Amino acid sequence: MDWSLLGCGASGHVTFAPDEPALRDRLSLATREGQSWRCLRCGTFVIGEPTASGPAESAPQVRRAEQVRSALILRCFAVERFLRALIFAALAIAVWRFSVSRLSFEQAYDQALPPLKALLRDFGFSVQKSRLLGLLHEAFTVNPRTLGFIALGLGAYAVIEVIEGVGLWLVKRWGEYFAMIVTSLGLPYEIYDLMNKVTVLRVLAFAINLGLVLYLVLTKRLFGVRGGKKAYEARLRSESILDAEIAALEAGQGVAVGQGVAAQPAAPGNPAPAAEAPAAEPPREVPAEAAAGPATPVTGEAPDASEAGVEALPPRRPRS
Repeated sequence: MDWSLLGCGASGHVTFAPDEPALRDRLSLATREGQSWRCLRCGTFVIGEPTASGPAESAPQVRRAEQVRSALILRCFAVERFLRALIFAALAIAVWRFSVSRLSFEQAYDQALPPLKALLRDFGFSVQKSRLLGLLHEAFTVNPRTLGFIALGLGAYAVIEVIEGVGLWLVKRWGEYFAMIVTSLGLPYEIYDLMNKVTVLRVLAFAINLGLVLYLVLTKRLFGVRGGKKAYEARLRSESILDAEIAALEAGQGVAVGQGVAAQPAAPGNPAPAAEAPAAEPPREVPAEAAAGPATPVTGEAPDASEAGVEALPPRRPRS
């Protein structure tokens, strides 16, 4: 699957007209239908006005190839974080409202408890061993102040999930670090829960969180893994169409400059130093066979640019 084309199909092409003439010529193409510009994401030429223009340094940073797939995966994790935030926010509101109006709930519970016990007894349930009724009774005996702290804790966790989801949705570096750290802190508790009791919900939550941590560390190269931030940014620059065109343009200019220096004549008033004449060799006797034969033409090759003292210019380092 071409993820770059998928990204352009979802959000449109991204074309750019740089102010630099040489780079502008490499990113544009004249057609019968009009001027076309190369998309910085999928690389195809799109007819029409460019979506942006300006110096090359101000060009938009476009995700392409594997970066599009990575952004899609992180946004799926972000949606899961937003759902968690909604659930815990609802729980926080419910606990807070219960702590405020607990007396009315307790009165309703006491009034409904006798007929409820009789109904359960008729169906053969043991009322004394009912865990649900026990939890409800314990909830009414909890201090309202404690319930307020529980509501604050649930609300704080919901806020953390929102921040984590926003960072992942925007595919920001700080969001990736924040999500990895917060999720890692919760893994030991999830392992403890699994050791006590294995349920489908607990296994699913642990698998999602562990998968997110491993994905962020390995693919985003967090905390110096696989070369760290420098290797990650170098890979992004290697996938950029604009940076590739800039590097090719500078390489061509470097070759042209090197050839021009090698063929440049000496400036007037500043003559080139005369080459030292080789020492004369004593005359050698020429055999008669060689003297009688035809003269052999002597061919010579032009000296290489490196032998003439001209060094090739190194390519400019790609912009970050």
